Amino acid sequence: MNEDPVPRLLKNLAQIGAEVAFLVGKGRTAYVADTMEGALLRNAGDRILMKAAIISEELPDDFKTQHADVDWVGINRMRDLEAHCDKVNDDLLWAAVTVRIPALLTELGL
Repeated sequence: MNEDPVPRLLKNLAQIGAEVAFLVGKGRTAYVADTMEGALLRNAGDRILMKAAIISEELPDDFKTQHADVDWVGINRMRDLEAHCDKVNDDLLWAAVTVRIPALLTELGL
């Protein structure tokens, strides 16, 4: 008998919420700064976005159907854009970590 993956995946998404809060707490100025810290923060934002999309992909279809208000396709598009573009606009990624990911967590009650 297979274990239901949803609780584990939601726990992982909640952890991403904590990571987003930490990243956003550093501020947009630090995030976009042309410094080593800014580069590290942008890399962290990239990784957070990728993790959120991968976890979202792993959620079962019936769970996604129960949460039809979530833009599942948009989450995957963000990840695809990030994975296949050499230079992604920092403003787009900042919006993802400050708006899109928190909205996903809120919609899922996390």
